[in-house]
Amino acid sequence: MPANWDWGNIEGVNFLTNIRNQHLPQYCGSCWAHAATTALSDRIKILRNAQWPDINLSPQLIISCEQTDDGCHGGNALNAYEWIHNNYITDETCAIYQGRGWDNGIGCSAMSRCRNCSPGNACDIPPAYYIYKVDEYGLIHGEEAMMNEIYNRGPIACSMNATPEFDENYHEGIYYDPTVYTTTNHEVTVVGWGEQNGIPFWRVQNSWGSHWGEQGFFRIVRGQNTLAIELNCYWAAPVNDWTMYHVTTDEEQNDPNNDKTAYPFPQPEYKGEESTHKYSKYGGIEKTFFEKGEVLTTHEWIPVDVLPESVDWRHMDGRNYLSWSKNQHIPQYCGSCWAEGSTSALADRFNIFLNLKNPTPIALNAQEIINAYAGGSCNGGNPGQVYEWIYENGIADSSCEQYVAYNNQNAFGPIFACKDCAGPPPAVGDDGQANCAPVEFRKYYTNQHYFVHGADHMKSDLAQYGPIACSIEATAAFEEYRGGIYSQHLSHPPILNHIISVIGYGKTYTGQEYWIGRNSWGTYWGEAGFFRMQMYSDNLGIESDCVAAIPSFAPNSLNATEVLQ
Repeated sequence: MPANWDWGNIEGVNFLTNIRNQHLPQYCGSCWAHAATTALSDRIKILRNAQWPDINLSPQLIISCEQTDDGCHGGNALNAYEWIHNNYITDETCAIYQGRGWDNGIGCSAMSRCRNCSPGNACDIPPAYYIYKVDEYGLIHGEEAMMNEIYNRGPIACSMNATPEFDENYHEGIYYDPTVYTTTNHEVTVVGWGEQNGIPFWRVQNSWGSHWGEQGFFRIVRGQNTLAIELNCYWAAPVNDWTMYHVTTDEEQNDPNNDKTAYPFPQPEYKGEESTHKYSKYGGIEKTFFEKGEVLTTHEWIPVDVLPESVDWRHMDGRNYLSWSKNQHIPQYCGSCWAEGSTSALADRFNIFLNLKNPTPIALNAQEIINAYAGGSCNGGNPGQVYEWIYENGIADSSCEQYVAYNNQNAFGPIFACKDCAGPPPAVGDDGQANCAPVEFRKYYTNQHYFVHGADHMKSDLAQYGPIACSIEATAAFEEYRGGIYSQHLSHPPILNHIISVIGYGKTYTGQEYWIGRNSWGTYWGEAGFFRMQMYSDNLGIESDCVAAIPSFAPNSLNATEVLQ
């Protein structure tokens, strides 16, 4: 074995998927489901050579449907792998994490596997969705077996004894506890190993958020079974097929255990700002603007004749720079496209600016934007004001505040930007917020934000800086999009009611130019959540109203030099 091996940096490529926080939106003892799905997601990324898209598997499906274990009251990754082997698992855009399992409020049904919600109605199940399965799986223990399995196939889920001292006092460095532990109470994902100053260590991804430890990771002495981390580890080999999908049956749509709640829309708002955003089914508004004017210091447009013929940040020089895909419509309907499109585009730009050197791909927190009414609510909003707000206040990553798709009542104070919740898991009917508290966190800022109009300027900004947020008129025909280059002639000027992210452009062999867009309606929509749109005309107004922002590494927030090192 090599002296150092870390799936976060194999010859400059990061094969790890998103950092998570199992304790949001309230405490849930689901470490076992997070460790299992994180390690399996990483292994899928390894098998796919880190190509687009990152597939982030759903721990929620496990804690709702794998009932050999106890949901939010604990479980075992090996049982999770056995369940996936016998059934299947979906991604986060099908079954978003809600921090409750079958043991305290969110049970298993056909809808638990994948759901989609529409305004003012009960949710339903998409006609078809991607699924993932486990081939073989097993148990190992000991340093040598762990190293062999990690080296040959990828990260593994391991049990450990997370003592109060470790939980509360670890911040950085290589952790050591000489106590001999024979029991375990926590599961984590071991992603690699190394040696520093003669001390061998494991590098481990936790599920307590990026504010904890070394941006959500920790290092622990290797070879001495410290905190019993070498006692029991679990591995699974994913089925190497990324085209599998499940077609929903009538029986599944009519499952009596499905959630039949009709969620109200528009949602109630709480800060006296009901009149500041115009109601839209899709969550956009008719015209975007910056309330305080655009902040633009040194921005230049590259002439279109010197730009590359195509730009696609999913496949730029063989690498995928995009943050994870989202679904604004689960667990209930929320018209937050304005927050999702803008934060996704900015997160992508941070990945580009940092050259993917962050420990895991950066994903920014759309729920924090909704909590702050930073341009709107679940009833619609303004992406330009999102960038204005981030310019002034900064924004946390997605492990700081779980997306819940509703307007939080009286969402004042730092706890609505980044929090962590302590146990025990709340009972059914208990909101679980009594044991939650704000935590310190890393902030991501912008130092410029500006309008982008027209194909030439869009191409220039996409090539130079990365994805941008754009308004379109989302028509009924666009909702039904399944693939190909979309084109629709409108008999009226576009009514801009939806925000998406444009991540690139291209040209067919016949010379037809098109935009590459990212939606926030889940991976079961369009081309795995993305679409291609005709350029210049009959394109739902996609070139008329875009906004963009330049990432900033502000003092006491994100230090680019530190990350790149």
